Amino acid sequence: MARDYYGLLGVGRNASDQEIKRAYRKLARELHPDVNPDADAQERFRDVSAAYEVLSDAEKRRIVDMGGDPLESGGGPGGFSGAAGFGGLGDVFEAFFGGMNASGPRRPRGRVQPGADSLLRTRLSLAECAVGVTKHLTVDTAVLCDLCQGAGTNGNSKPVRCETCGGAGEVQTVQRSFLGQVMTSRPCPTCRGAGETIPDPCRKCGGDGRVRSRREIAAPIPAGVANGMRVRLAAQGEVGPGGGPAGDLYVEIVEQPHDMFVRDGDDLHCTIRVPMVDAALGATVVVDTVLDGPTELTIPAGTQPGEVSVLRAHGMPKLRSSARGDMIAHLDIVVPTKLDAKQSDLLRKYKAMRNGERTEVLSAQSEHNSGLFARLRASFSGR
Repeated sequence: MARDYYGLLGVGRNASDQEIKRAYRKLARELHPDVNPDADAQERFRDVSAAYEVLSDAEKRRIVDMGGDPLESGGGPGGFSGAAGFGGLGDVFEAFFGGMNASGPRRPRGRVQPGADSLLRTRLSLAECAVGVTKHLTVDTAVLCDLCQGAGTNGNSKPVRCETCGGAGEVQTVQRSFLGQVMTSRPCPTCRGAGETIPDPCRKCGGDGRVRSRREIAAPIPAGVANGMRVRLAAQGEVGPGGGPAGDLYVEIVEQPHDMFVRDGDDLHCTIRVPMVDAALGATVVVDTVLDGPTELTIPAGTQPGEVSVLRAHGMPKLRSSARGDMIAHLDIVVPTKLDAKQSDLLRKYKAMRNGERTEVLSAQSEHNSGLFARLRASFSGR
């Protein structure tokens, strides 16, 4: 039989979300184990929390309104499994109970903690990004103390239970407020939440189990990396407190500008200045590529300004793939600005031979410029 979640919170079936939240907050202040240690109160607190979990979720509330129980197949009483049901209620616990949870005080966090990740940037040329390279980097991180091997103690001494918190890792205080007596907890200032102290710490690391050290590492950079990408080196970051496992080291790529190429993903763009005569007659030029050395590029006869010529699969390698991008050459037709008498005479003869060609002013309806003029008209008309 489905439970009466509305009855558990003491609200009607047409209660708003705010009314449901206010009802839960009021009951939570009365029944939370940190305020009311009575066993019956703890049982009711679990039921009230389950009710709030259901009624604060639109889909679960719809199931309840249809006569079902969205928690009936879960663990624990009525489908509510202990602290697992408190995932969405952290704001309420934090506000009223200082971060406590339904199962009681937090456990001491212990001295041994995972280390943090580290970030290092390295500059690569376009060629290095293309072929891949092993970079030898200097890293300054916390490493395991070689004297105590992470134990933090001197010689054969051992950590002892913290006298301030009794090994709990936190201290509790009771405060009076308009809510009544509210118990709050905070990390123990003596052991900093570890639950134990070191009376005789290591002479080298001072009890931390780690020391800072500068070291050299070899970072393999795969072919095809690009600016801003990060290469992960597992367990090469900061060693954690108490000699805990090291975090990861991330090497961020800073790609340097190239004199000839502009990179666009896996494609490489360059500009080639083509003399007017070569554009008219066609030509073959030799261009440098990043991976294939000098390579011939064919410029077709009658090439127009702004056209491109593509060398397929002569660009950058795709990351972790055998495929490659293209090299795209943008052709800039160069018209001579200074001609001697002989050159001018030859061009006049050529012009006479091309008697049918005339300089034209194209109309707005011309096929060549229709797209441009259409966009201009649209912009001026406010479309």
